[in-house]
Amino acid sequence: MDRFFTRISTSVAAAVGQPWAFILAVVSIILWAFSGPIFGFSDTWQLVVNTSTTIITFLMVFVIQNSQNRDAAAMQAKLDELIRAVSKARNQFIGIEHMTEHELEEIRKALEKEVGEEKTHDRRSGPSSVTRLIRRF
Repeated sequence: MDRFFTRISTSVAAAVGQPWAFILAVVSIILWAFSGPIFGFSDTWQLVVNTSTTIITFLMVFVIQNSQNRDAAAMQAKLDELIRAVSKARNQFIGIEHMTEHELEEIRKALEKEVGEEKTHDRRSGPSSVTRLIRRF
């Protein structure tokens, strides 16, 4: 089921991300608007576009979210591999995307503080603030 949904969502996301899909949507709305006088601007005429756009939007939320989840997971895997492969990188950063928002904000602040300290102090003077912070987790 996962592979099937992934194939469908990838195909749909790729298709609707093309300029021709946008043009098709604009043309559809223009045709709908010009058909208004033919149908007397009736409630049914309005209901057609409202229902259509609601259904399409509802389904696209799931397709887009699936694509974004896969893209984010792939990006994290690539970054984790880079961290692992670079000898001076800190392996403690692998998997930090699973931390809470508060924990990530603390690490970000510590990194910014460390960059400021590096400008004025020699790095060999002791463990960095990020290293001390990560040890607490």
